[in-house]
Amino acid sequence: MRSRRLALPGERPGRTVPPELAARRRLLREAVDAGTWGTGAPSSSDVIGGVRVLRFAPSGPTRGRVLHFHGGAFRLGCPEMSGPFAAALAARCGVEVLCPAYRLAPEYPFPAGLADAVAVLSDLRRRSDAPVILSGDSAGGGLAASLAAHAVAKSVSLSGLVLLSAWLDLTVTSPGYQANAATDPLFSRAAAQDAADLYLQGLSPQHPLASPLFGPVRGFPPTLISIGEGEVLAEDGRRFCRRLRAAGVPATLRAIAGMEHVAVTRGLELPGAAETLAGVADFIDGRL
Repeated sequence: MRSRRLALPGERPGRTVPPELAARRRLLREAVDAGTWGTGAPSSSDVIGGVRVLRFAPSGPTRGRVLHFHGGAFRLGCPEMSGPFAAALAARCGVEVLCPAYRLAPEYPFPAGLADAVAVLSDLRRRSDAPVILSGDSAGGGLAASLAAHAVAKSVSLSGLVLLSAWLDLTVTSPGYQANAATDPLFSRAAAQDAADLYLQGLSPQHPLASPLFGPVRGFPPTLISIGEGEVLAEDGRRFCRRLRAAGVPATLRAIAGMEHVAVTRGLELPGAAETLAGVADFIDGRL
């Protein structure tokens, strides 16, 4: 019953990209081409499960893999944006960090992005039995949590889950949108509602694989949740942590004052980013 409940729905036709979003994507592509997120660390591009994946390898032996999903409200973003974080994690923890270019809304509404995530994880498991830790920031954190739920239902082994400012509730009803509106310049209620509409396109925002806050969590791997105390998604992280603990899942919540939304993937020099990176590295060391 549980496995059927978490079966991926069929993929659906999407919508045309709005001009404003198309313009933002062009600017992002130009920034990538200009080397904005260049790391100087060796990286390579691969295709895993039919999905383009950016790989960051450690200089020595590989202890395991971190599968990290970028943010961007399901409609924007690319794996290159996670490059500095991924390279730092690979060097610090001796892990290979894999960043997939999953499909985005509105051309590819839910569950297309999650289907890509499932395909990557499934192919990784076919290739190797090395430990895999799932990770994601913002919408990518929601994707990582949904992938964890799907993997648990399918008895796919995971070593851990890292959620960085994760968007876990697409109903956009959290009190955090109002309580922290003045301290979070990056993600407003209006922006969240627009992104959720483009991603869901008529599907219930309480679908357990779209909003993992409403899905089953029993059997999840040990989880690290990182939030900035003043961001609008802070309550998503707190509520998810409570659900995990109630289900007997080892869950750690790290709330940092003065840290903005996904600081650690936006810039390692930002307030709270170094502390977050250290916490993630310690968590990975503990899991491997």
